[in-house]
Amino acid sequence: MTTVDDAPATIEVAPLPGDPGRLAPATHLPLLAKPPAPEEVRVRLGAGRTHVLSLAGAAAGGLCMGLLLTVALGLIPPGWLFIVSYLWFLLLYTALVHLRQPLSAVRNGLVTVLLSSAGAAVAGTLGLVVMFTFARGQEALFHLNFFTTDMTGAGPLSGLDQGGVLHALVGTLEQIGIALAITIPLGMTTAVFLNEVGGRFARVVRTVVEAMTALPSVVAGLFIYAAVVMSVTHQTNGFAASLAITVLMLPIMIRSSDVVLRLVPGNLREAGLALGAGQWRVVWHIVLPTVRSGLTTGIILATAHGIGETAPVLLTSGFTGVMNVNPFSGPQTPLPLAALDYVRSPVPGMVARGFATAAFLLFVVLVLFIIARIIGGQDAGKQTPGQARRAAARSRRDLPRIEHNHARMLAGMTAAPTDNLQEKP
Repeated sequence: MTTVDDAPATIEVAPLPGDPGRLAPATHLPLLAKPPAPEEVRVRLGAGRTHVLSLAGAAAGGLCMGLLLTVALGLIPPGWLFIVSYLWFLLLYTALVHLRQPLSAVRNGLVTVLLSSAGAAVAGTLGLVVMFTFARGQEALFHLNFFTTDMTGAGPLSGLDQGGVLHALVGTLEQIGIALAITIPLGMTTAVFLNEVGGRFARVVRTVVEAMTALPSVVAGLFIYAAVVMSVTHQTNGFAASLAITVLMLPIMIRSSDVVLRLVPGNLREAGLALGAGQWRVVWHIVLPTVRSGLTTGIILATAHGIGETAPVLLTSGFTGVMNVNPFSGPQTPLPLAALDYVRSPVPGMVARGFATAAFLLFVVLVLFIIARIIGGQDAGKQTPGQARRAAARSRRDLPRIEHNHARMLAGMTAAPTDNLQEKP
């Protein structure tokens, strides 16, 4: 074997297999040194010690700069203290992170702070509203009669130990129940039509639904007042208020259900159709159970939009301080209208009743949301303990029938060869 050392590459000459007399050159390039690997930049996520110290320092510096510019120097009105402090906090936090981290970490930290601030602002605003409402109405909330009686025999100057909002609670539950009984089947059917049927008419319906989403609530109240109260009933009642609430809830229900149904993968529908199921059986047993939690969220959104409306019920339900369990005859006051009427009173006791009514409405909405989430909030493919027990009971009931059919099939398969032999000549 001969090796040429003067060339930049090593050339080896080796005999050919099967012919030792002939030589075949083979070139081997020298191994090149590996280039140095670039330094890996790691962005650490989470709240480490440095991150916490940067947040604390930026918050302290932002607050000091806000106080300096608004209170000490008076360059900016004091009402802008929070906004000025927050802007300086963002600036200082970005500078502190940039001193120790690369640009990607700066962007990640800034976006994280902005998103966390948005969530904290929403939660803080909601908490402030709830705390303020309960604080202003706590005097009336501590009386049991507030939840068990109506305003029969109680006047504006009566003490908080007389009168309550039981009549308004009954009115709210009946009106929202009637509205949901109309909205849920109509809204679900329309959403299924838009997604499963389609066509030119579906485009028109979707456009009308999107336009109705921005419909002012007072317009819905005026429409029901002119079409139902003045033309049919000739008096305000709870059913007319339910229809006005339905007009507001229906586009929310259709729009949210439409968006949820669009998220169902097409291969689920195709699998059901391939197994021989019809289109509506696929919709009922596959599509709707898959998005059950999303449809429940749509119901919650529609309920939240309708249960707190005051303008439509102000024109359609009427106002009364006594119990009326018949939504088709006479005025029936809901909780939002009762809270509005009490708060407008100049008497402090009635104002306390108004805020207590608003706080009670918040509690009722929370209970309704929890019930709706329990009923339909289970994820697709998962069963609650009660659903699992009912499914097991159905399986036990079907077991004798399945065994009987299986025995008949085996008997038929056993008798078939004998019959064939007897039929031959």
